[in-house]
Amino acid sequence: MLGSTHGTLTTDFRARVEACGESPRTAVHSSAAPSPDDAVPLDVSGRPLNADVPDLDRFFRPESVAVIGASDAEGRPNTGITRQLIAWAERVGARLHPVHPTRPTVFGLTCHASVADLPEQVDLAVLLVADPLPVIEELAETKVKFAVAFASGFAETGDAGAVAQERLAAAVQRSGLRLLGPNTNLNAFEKFREDLDGPAIALITQSGHQGRPVYTLQELGIRLSHWAPTGNEADLETSDFISYFAEQPEVGAIACYVEGLKDGRSFLLAADRAARNGVPVVAVKVGRTETGARMAASHTGKLTGADTVVDAAMRQFGVIRVDGLDELQDTAALLARARRPKAEGVVVYSISGGTGAHFSDLATEAGLTLPTLSRAKQDELHQWIPEYLNVANPVDNGGHPVGDWRGRKIIDAILADPAVGVLICPITGPFPPMSDRLAQDLVDAAEQSDKLICVIWGSPVGTEEAYRTTLLGSSRVATFRTFGNCITAVRAYLGHHRFTTGYRSPFEDAPRTPSPSYRKAQALMRPSQQLSEHAAKQLLRAYGIRVPREQLVTSAAAAVRAAGLVGYPVVMKASGPQLGHKTELGLVKIGLTSASQIRDAYRELTDIARYENVPLDGILVCQMVERGVEMVVGVTQDDLFGPTVTVGLGGVLVEVLHDAAVRVPPFGEDQARAMLRELRGHALLEGVRGAPPADVDALVEVVLRIQRMALELGDELSELDINPLMVLPRGQGAVALDALAICR
Repeated sequence: MLGSTHGTLTTDFRARVEACGESPRTAVHSSAAPSPDDAVPLDVSGRPLNADVPDLDRFFRPESVAVIGASDAEGRPNTGITRQLIAWAERVGARLHPVHPTRPTVFGLTCHASVADLPEQVDLAVLLVADPLPVIEELAETKVKFAVAFASGFAETGDAGAVAQERLAAAVQRSGLRLLGPNTNLNAFEKFREDLDGPAIALITQSGHQGRPVYTLQELGIRLSHWAPTGNEADLETSDFISYFAEQPEVGAIACYVEGLKDGRSFLLAADRAARNGVPVVAVKVGRTETGARMAASHTGKLTGADTVVDAAMRQFGVIRVDGLDELQDTAALLARARRPKAEGVVVYSISGGTGAHFSDLATEAGLTLPTLSRAKQDELHQWIPEYLNVANPVDNGGHPVGDWRGRKIIDAILADPAVGVLICPITGPFPPMSDRLAQDLVDAAEQSDKLICVIWGSPVGTEEAYRTTLLGSSRVATFRTFGNCITAVRAYLGHHRFTTGYRSPFEDAPRTPSPSYRKAQALMRPSQQLSEHAAKQLLRAYGIRVPREQLVTSAAAAVRAAGLVGYPVVMKASGPQLGHKTELGLVKIGLTSASQIRDAYRELTDIARYENVPLDGILVCQMVERGVEMVVGVTQDDLFGPTVTVGLGGVLVEVLHDAAVRVPPFGEDQARAMLRELRGHALLEGVRGAPPADVDALVEVVLRIQRMALELGDELSELDINPLMVLPRGQGAVALDALAICR
C-alpha cells in the first residue's frame, strides 16, 4: 500500500476533521517554486527573463483524486462538496479516493483513514479541513502533485491571517506540490458544456462569484474550457494560469478578474508569453481609485499612484483592461472567436440615419477608424439604396431594402471593400419582419465572409426569435446588447492584433551583464541617503546623460572664476545632500551676468543655508540653458513591479497638469516613443506658436539610458528625478538642468 511506512493520520488531524464540522471555507494561491538560477536566463538585475510555465495538466484532468475530509452525512457542508467532486471526477475520468479517519465508506466508495493509506499516488488532493498546514506536510511525503485548500482565515482577515498564510506558503514550497488556495472554491470543478466547439475562453478569478457572467456565456453558445479560482494565491497565482492557458491549443482568449497581483514581474512575464503566442488576455483589475501609499520626495513619485503603474504595465504588455464584468464577457467572447482582421476600417450599417450617426460618433471618439467609402463603392451601393441617403460611412439603407433581395447585396458589397475589416450593424429595436430579415442576412453573410460582423441588439426584452435563435445561434456573428460594449470589444480586437503582429518580447533584449556605466554609478551611491544635486548629476554623467557646464565651488572668489569658465549668464544653486526643492527656499539664482552679482549671490545662498540649517557641499555655478521644452524623467520603485520609468511635462507644469506616462523596464525605443505620444502636452514637442520642434530623438535616448540605470541599479536606487530636462530644438540634444537621487 502506497506510503505504508508513514503510519496513519495523527490524532490532531482526526480532531481537526471532526471539530471543524467537516466545513471547508475557502482557498488561496502561492507562486511556483523557483527554478535553479543556472537553468533560467536572468537579466542584469538577476531577475528571470522567461515565465515558468507550470504543468497543470494533472490539475485540470487528474487520473486520481483524494478528498481529505470527505463526507456523506446529511446536513454536513462537506457532503455536498464531496458529491460534486465525485461527479466531476467521473466526467474527467479520474479515480476518486475519500479520506476520513472514522468513515469506512463515503457514497459507496471505500474510505481511507489517512493519506498514507491511499492505494496509489494521487495527482490532486482536495482539502476539506479547517487547517490545511499539517495536511500539506503529510501530502509531501506521498508525492502528491497538486492540492486545493478551501479554508479561509488567512491573509484576507488581517495581519494574523497573513502570518498563517506565510507559514502555509513556506510549507508548500518545501513540499514540492502546488497549491490552489487557500480561500478558493469549487469553480475549478464546474461542469463545462462539451457540445460547443471553436476556440474557448479560459477564466481566472480571485473572487469566484465574479466569474459567473463569463461562465454563463456557455448558454449563449460560447465555449469555456477552464476556470481557475485563485483565491489568496499562497502558491499558484494568476500569472501561473495565464502562462499555462497561453500554451493550450483550445484557448482563444483568457478572461481574468483580478483583485490584487501577487508579483508584478511574474504577471508581465506571463502576459509576454500570451502576447508571443497571440492569445489575448482581457482583465478586470479592481482598484482604479487606489492612490499610491508612498509620499515621494521627487516629482516623479508623486505622479504615479499604484493603479497608474498597473494600468501602464498592462498596456505595455498587451493586456486588455476593461471596467465591468459585462465588458469582460463581451470582449473575451469576441477575441476568442473572431478571426484576424483583414483591415482596420469599420463600416457602420443601419436602417436608420440617426442610429448610424449616433453610433459613428461614439466609435470615432473611441478611436475606431471609419473610412469614407470610395466613390465607386458608393455608386455600387446606390444601385439598391436611394440616392438621397448617405452611403459614405455610415451607410443608411432607409429600411426598405433590407426586406427583400437587396439587403444581402448591400452587405456583400460592403464586405467586399478591401478597406473594410469590420461591419457593425446596430439594430436599436425589433421591427419585424424587417429586423428578422436583416438579422438572417447578416448571419448568412458572416458564414461566407472572413471579415467580422457585429450586431447590437438593442431590445431590452431579449426574447425575440431574431435575437435568441438567429443571432445567438451563429458562431460567426458577434452579438452585443449595448453600443458601449460593442465599441470596447471591437477596439480591443483590432488593438490586440495590431499589438501582436510582429510582437517582439522586450525581455529578449534585456541586458544580461552590467555596463561600464554601472560600475561608475555604484561608486557614487550612498545607501539610505539623498544625493546632492552635484552628486546626482555625476550619476547622470555616468550613464551618458548630458548636464550643463558647471563647477562646484566653496568660496565667492572661486565662484567668480567658475562663472568665467562656464560663460555668462550663469545660474547659481546651493548643493547639499538634504536639499530637495531648492527654489522654495530661495536657494537658486538665475541670469547672473557680472562678478559682483556672483559674489552677492554666493553670500546670499550660504546665508540662507545657514539660517535654514541645511548642510552644503558647495555652490554650483552652472551654464544657463533657456530655450527648449521642459520635461521630467525619473525612476521610482513600485511595490509590485520594482523600478518604473516616468516621463512627463516638467518645470512648474509637472505640479499643475500631472501629465506623465509610465513604463516598466525592460522596454525598447518603440515604447519610449509611445510614452511621449500618450502625453496630453505632446504637441509642445512638435513645436507650437512658432517654437521649433524639440529634439525628440534626444529625449527618447535619455529615457532609454534612464531605463538602463533603473535596471542595473535596481533596489539600490529608490528614486531619481530629472526636472527639468530641457529638450532643445531638433538636432541640439537634451540637458538635465536639475536632478534628485535617493539611494536605498
